[in-house]
Amino acid sequence: MKALGRALAALGLALACAAHAQDNFPSKPISLIVPWPAGGSTDIVLRGMAQVAEKHLGQPIVIDNKGGAGGTLGPAAMAANAKPDGYTIAQIPITVFRYPYMKERSVTWDPLKDFTYIIHLTGYTFGITTGATSPFKTWQDVVAYAKANPGKVTYGTPGAGTSLHIGMEMIADASGIKLTQVPMKGAAETNAAVLGGHTMLQADSSAWRPLVDAGKLRLLALWTAERSRFWPQVPTLKDLGYPFVFDSPFGIAGPKGMDPKVTAKLHDAFKKALEDKGVLELMDKFVMVPRYAGTQAYTAMVKELCDQERAGLMKLGLAK
Repeated sequence: MKALGRALAALGLALACAAHAQDNFPSKPISLIVPWPAGGSTDIVLRGMAQVAEKHLGQPIVIDNKGGAGGTLGPAAMAANAKPDGYTIAQIPITVFRYPYMKERSVTWDPLKDFTYIIHLTGYTFGITTGATSPFKTWQDVVAYAKANPGKVTYGTPGAGTSLHIGMEMIADASGIKLTQVPMKGAAETNAAVLGGHTMLQADSSAWRPLVDAGKLRLLALWTAERSRFWPQVPTLKDLGYPFVFDSPFGIAGPKGMDPKVTAKLHDAFKKALEDKGVLELMDKFVMVPRYAGTQAYTAMVKELCDQERAGLMKLGLAK
């Protein structure tokens, strides 16, 4: 009986300590994994959000750039190794919901089981650019050249299997052309590649905006539902006759098994960041629109996104 009493006392102490840790969360810096290189639109916007969120949490949020594997390297490492205590969280790009269903992809995570989804934030404005001195003045010029020169048109993306890669392949399939992808780690590399003429095109999120506005890159098409007020002369894919809209929505998650109280504190801090005037101005710079969803709604959205990704891959013959 004494042994049982000691065991129960130890259990009670452990539960009390756990409750105290949850109530006092956070008591140390939080690591936010950004699964892209520093300097891209995602990195810049999430750094801005983190600076606001940490004021509400009372502890620093340290950015940990883990680029690679189409944005899945960081979330996969978190799912495999991080404790579910709220001190390691990550941006979750749509590739986390796509790769598990792709041919020739072996992943270590289940998007429906291995994450605690905290808050959905926004999506991207994707576009296709070319160099300012390129002979491609319009997307139709690219299609005409690609039909005459199958496979010779190269385009940079932030990685194989990303929305930019899948989107370009769907556009090429609908156009009856063959393009050649050059996978990279993020926008900093794809910008440099198309600027230097190492690729003929770039398909990426709006980190190209300063270069387009400066006249160093030419924006051929946007993947948004409507034309942008920033470039009203640039056609959308729908304007060009394609039935596509791609914006690759993303949010923040932690490892599976996080305490709801900790999740709620992180959610509330990042929601305030998403409403912050300075963050909204920063998002506007990269043509990102707030797309808030709370913890429950985001978790439900994940199932829909997984189903959509599987269906798209099946259409392209890329599904397992």
